[in-house]
Amino acid sequence: MERFFGGPRAGGTTGDRRLPAALMAGCAAAALLSALPARAQAAGGAVELDPIEVQGRPAERAVTPYAAATGPVQGFTATDSTAGTKTGSKLSETPASISVVGRDQIRDTGAQSVSEATRYTAGVFSDTSGFDPRYDLYQIRGFAASETGYYLDGLQLFSYAYVAFKVEPWSLERIDILRGPASSLYGGAGSGGLIDAISKRPTAVPYHRVEIGVNNYGNAYAAFDLGGPVTEGSPWSYRVAGIGRAGGTQVDHIDDDRGNISAALSYRPDGATTLTFLGQYQRDFTQAAQFLPYEGTVRPAPYGRISTSLFTGDTAVSKFEREQAFMGYEFEHSFANGLTLRQNLRYAYVDTHEVGPYGVGYLTTPAAGDLARYNFITTDRGREFTLDNQAQARLDLGGVQQTFLAGLDFKHFIVNDNNGSSAAAPLNVLRPVNGIVTTAPGTRYTLATETQSDVGLYAQDEIKLGRFVALLSARGDVVDTSINNLLYPSQSSDGTPHALTGRAALLYNTDWGVNPYVAYGTSFDPIIGLNSTTQQAYKPEEGETKEVGLKYQAPTLPVTASLALFDVTRTNVLTTDPVNVLTSVQTGEERSRGIELQANATLAEGLKAVGSFTAFHITNTRDLNTAIVGRVPYDTPETLSSLFVDYTIPDGALRGLGFGAGERYVGRSYADSVNSYKVPDYWLTDAGIHYERDGYRVAVTAQNLLDKTYVSGCYGVAYCFYGDRRRVTASLSYQW
Repeated sequence: MERFFGGPRAGGTTGDRRLPAALMAGCAAAALLSALPARAQAAGGAVELDPIEVQGRPAERAVTPYAAATGPVQGFTATDSTAGTKTGSKLSETPASISVVGRDQIRDTGAQSVSEATRYTAGVFSDTSGFDPRYDLYQIRGFAASETGYYLDGLQLFSYAYVAFKVEPWSLERIDILRGPASSLYGGAGSGGLIDAISKRPTAVPYHRVEIGVNNYGNAYAAFDLGGPVTEGSPWSYRVAGIGRAGGTQVDHIDDDRGNISAALSYRPDGATTLTFLGQYQRDFTQAAQFLPYEGTVRPAPYGRISTSLFTGDTAVSKFEREQAFMGYEFEHSFANGLTLRQNLRYAYVDTHEVGPYGVGYLTTPAAGDLARYNFITTDRGREFTLDNQAQARLDLGGVQQTFLAGLDFKHFIVNDNNGSSAAAPLNVLRPVNGIVTTAPGTRYTLATETQSDVGLYAQDEIKLGRFVALLSARGDVVDTSINNLLYPSQSSDGTPHALTGRAALLYNTDWGVNPYVAYGTSFDPIIGLNSTTQQAYKPEEGETKEVGLKYQAPTLPVTASLALFDVTRTNVLTTDPVNVLTSVQTGEERSRGIELQANATLAEGLKAVGSFTAFHITNTRDLNTAIVGRVPYDTPETLSSLFVDYTIPDGALRGLGFGAGERYVGRSYADSVNSYKVPDYWLTDAGIHYERDGYRVAVTAQNLLDKTYVSGCYGVAYCFYGDRRRVTASLSYQW
């Protein structure tokens, strides 16, 4: 974890920094040109879209369970998901803990990243490094899940070292969160669960939306979203969405600039066959987050507290750039006998390039205020190919309904890992001076190519007998990993671990909609690297989860709720080698036990609400360092609570006027492994106001409305991170 978050990150090629601004201009031009024909048609007497269509659902509700489970969400309440079964199942009948964040919730809460969008989700802590525009970082049930638990359209976005994808929420239809073991379907994944971001799909009816906005830091954006049939009656339909943003942030000299464009093209010659091509391209320009000492942030130093706007890099050299792209397709064909075949394929690449100094604690005493710094550089490149083949059969045998799924998937990625660092001039936190560090480090501590392939064969059976629903799944994986470190040739390695994982769960449907369930599952998570003692490749981490819970679906209203009690044990955890503190061995074990509650409601009177509560206890249960046994891992709050309510006046003179308000609570955490340094808990308030009429929508959203200054977490007493300050965003959109 220290390596993944230790410093500024960067990747492959650099590019013209004017791209986001150019794309913003293109978005605005597209908005204007797209709006003109619509106005001309209205003037000519053409029939306008029904107001219900304008309000929210650009696409018709798909008829197949799989498509319905990846399609638009009604308000804040989803009823179906592919995350738990891959087949498209009702949440109320899936014996697993699943939450869904739809597009309305992303918009109404003002989220500008996937991490922000999951803040009102049970079990998810998405502020592990506070303000950080570079990455989506999060924990699920106390376990880090960003590296192997990040998915797009059901296919993994693997992150390693400083190679990390970041998905733009404007390109998404929804975000599905599966808590608990996922390996029996997805292969290598963490014990806590995964997040699956679902891309916008082509719409069955014409859909057009344009939007502009700006926040209080001067960060402005322009976006468009267009879709529909290519021509009237055509089997081809499309969706194109783009966003460009540029401007400042809460930290001096750190901008957050991005250009993203996503496209989808579907071919539906009949009701049985669908082929959808998906593509996306993105550029990011920003800089590293703050790495600040515990004394001066969590606790006041002799001089007071460090400003939240302090830039710890150097304007002469600091930068972060990322280029990423996704290209692939989804194919599905259903036969008359209940057999369905699917194939999902994607090629993805990401290049990151980062350079600049970052803080590593005080140079001498806190009173002096001199922050020691290391100058860091990384030029990392990742290439990933994923393929998932599925055969699904629906059977009804003597009153026993079965949905059987068999799959064969393949994942292959290559990482070119190029990192270096050197000591840099210190920075006085009270009198910061730029222009001191002007060159990048010339030496490297890592110059390696890491390659990993995973072939997995899996099977799942969803069985419905009367009121009972049983879910059984099993999977076998063969993972081949090779490491070629050019700096240390003797440490090159090849390993082929085998893993068998499974899941068994049972749910009972009651007359009143409260469905109890019990589940057991195992997981594995491949680790790249060498055991410092044996000089052999690391074994995969392994996990075991026991869970009982309740699922609720209101009979006549879009209201859902879930409760889960879980017990997760994670083994083969990397821990510091006491013989050589610069290396790691696999002797650690962690255990997380707790409770999660999630509720979502969307009422016809204009009321939408989402709330969650999480309380768990996580400890190191085994480690060579006995001082941390029984202690809580650092930067891991054990209590999370949230509630967001949005109400829109449905009729009368004020019809279309709406208000939103939310409250988030994050419990205390620790800044060190032996729990000597506490990071206090904090409450945050979000709010919004919006007005919709005749396709126009004006909105103002505020995150951290009261502008509370807080530390979201620490990775050690030298690496603490301020959370997001107040961010107020005003936006104007038009939909037709």
